[in-house]
Amino acid sequence: MDEREQLVLERGTYGIPCVIGKVLDIIGTKWTFLIIRDLLVEETMRFSELLKSLEGISPKTLSLRLKELEDQGIVSRTIYAEVPPRVEYTITEKGKRLEPIFIELKRFGLTL
Repeated sequence: MDEREQLVLERGTYGIPCVIGKVLDIIGTKWTFLIIRDLLVEETMRFSELLKSLEGISPKTLSLRLKELEDQGIVSRTIYAEVPPRVEYTITEKGKRLEPIFIELKRFGLTL
């Protein structure tokens, strides 16, 4: 097995979690992957735009998922001092590093 395969197939042992599992804990929750997808496409979106784009998500869930992504440094939140207040969410450089994964998942999905 080459080094690349070893990295992909590594499992957590003796209480040390698998790094793939750690990533899935962050981006694998319901709606999170789709939020990241939309921000990779648009780069910056308002809360209302994300809510409209993600048909079926509740405002509470969207707010929670965005907060989680912000805490992980995948999304940044910018508040503008306007009336009414404007808040925008932007994919960060760290978040953009997920793009090749999304591309490969799309390619894989096209083969199903």
